[in-house]
Amino acid sequence: MNKPLAQLLAPKTIDDVIGQKHLLGKGKVLRNLVKKQKLFSMILYGKPGIGKTSIAQALVNDLGVRYRFLNATSNNKKDFDVVVEEAKMYDGIVLIMDEIHRLNKDKQDLLLPCLESGLITLIGMTTANPYHAINPAIRSRCQLFELKDLEPKDIKEGLEKALNSPYLDKVKFEKDAIDYIVRVSGNDLRFAYNLLEISAVTTNKKNVTKEFVEEINHRPVFFHDKDGDGYYDALSAFQKSIRGSDADAAMHYLARLIAGGDLESIFRRMTVIAYEDIGLANPSIGPKVMAAIEAARLVGLPEARIPLGTVVLEMALSPKSNTGIMAIDEALNDIEKGNVGSIPRHIRNGSPDYQYPHNFKGCYVKQQYLPDQLKNKKYYHPKDLGYEQTLKQVYEKLEKLKEQ
Repeated sequence: MNKPLAQLLAPKTIDDVIGQKHLLGKGKVLRNLVKKQKLFSMILYGKPGIGKTSIAQALVNDLGVRYRFLNATSNNKKDFDVVVEEAKMYDGIVLIMDEIHRLNKDKQDLLLPCLESGLITLIGMTTANPYHAINPAIRSRCQLFELKDLEPKDIKEGLEKALNSPYLDKVKFEKDAIDYIVRVSGNDLRFAYNLLEISAVTTNKKNVTKEFVEEINHRPVFFHDKDGDGYYDALSAFQKSIRGSDADAAMHYLARLIAGGDLESIFRRMTVIAYEDIGLANPSIGPKVMAAIEAARLVGLPEARIPLGTVVLEMALSPKSNTGIMAIDEALNDIEKGNVGSIPRHIRNGSPDYQYPHNFKGCYVKQQYLPDQLKNKKYYHPKDLGYEQTLKQVYEKLEKLKEQ
C-alpha cells in the first residue's frame, strides 16, 4: 500500500519540523531536551495538522529511545498491558499516545502508577484543551505544551519541500496554484500535502493550474472539531463580534459556523447573545431571534442561512446593554456569600399586612420588598441605550418615590 505524501515527508528529527519555533528554536525547551538527552512526560495540544505527531516522532528519533505508539480510543486495554510489560522488561519506555483526552478510566488506572514511577514516559497528543478535557491525575504528571497555528509561510515551506522531494511525479505547479493551496489549507499542513498530492496525481498536464486545484477542493478548510478549542473559538468570536457591533465580522463567523453544519450550537449562542449582550437596550430582539431560529429549523440548510444572516445583522447593529446579566450575577453573588436576610413579614405568603399595588394609583405603594440587610442594595444599573432609556426613566422615578 502506498503511503500518503504527508507520511513520507514526516520529520525524522526536530530539525525537519516545520513551524513551532517557540518550542524547537535555538535555546527553546524541546530542543534543549534533545541537546541534554533528557525526556519527561508531556502533552502536546493544538489543532490538526500542525505538528503534534511529527514532534513526538522526531523527539524519540533524536533521543534514540525505545517507544510505542498507541491511540487512546482504538487500542484496547490489552494493548496497554503489552506496553507496560515491555516497559518492565526494558526498564522504561516512551509511550506516544494520540487522542489522549479520550483515555478511559481502566487505561488511566493502568498508566498512572507507571507514570508516577517513571517506568513510562508519556507523550500525549490532543486537539482538545487539556485543562478541560484531560483527567487531572494524568495532567498533573505531564508538562503541557501548546502548539501554535502554522503561518502561511510555514505551509509554503512545506509545499516547497514536497515539490523538491522524490515522492511526487515530475509535475510543476503554477505559483497561483501553490498560493491557492496555502490559502485554503486552514493552516493545516497535512491537508496542504494531501491536496498537493492529489492534484499532482490526477492532472494530465505538466503544469498544475489554480483552476485545476479549485476543481478538486470545493471549499476552504478550517478547524471545527467539537472536542477541541477551535470550535469554541469560532463560537466565541461570533459572540464577541456581535457584542462589539461589527456586522461584517459577525457575518464571517456565522458563515464559518454554518459551514460547520452545527445549527443547534448557533441557535443556542444566538439566544444567549440576545439576552446577555443586547438585553434591555432592544428587548424585541429575543422574540426575533426565536422566530429566525424556528424559520431556520423549518427550511434547513442551505436556506437557513437567510433568516440567520438577517437577524444576526440586526443583533450586531442593535444597541447593547448587559444590565440584565450584571444584575442577576450580582444578586447570585450575594446569595452565594450568604448575604440573604429574612424575607419581610408583610410580603410573606398569606400575610394580612401586604399592600396590594393594584389598589393604589400607578400600581405603586411604598413598602419594603428586600430583606432588612439588603434594603438599600442596587442590583440594576440602567443605561441610556435604546429602549432601556425609557426603563431608566421609570426606574429613577420609582427610586425618587421610595426616597420621599
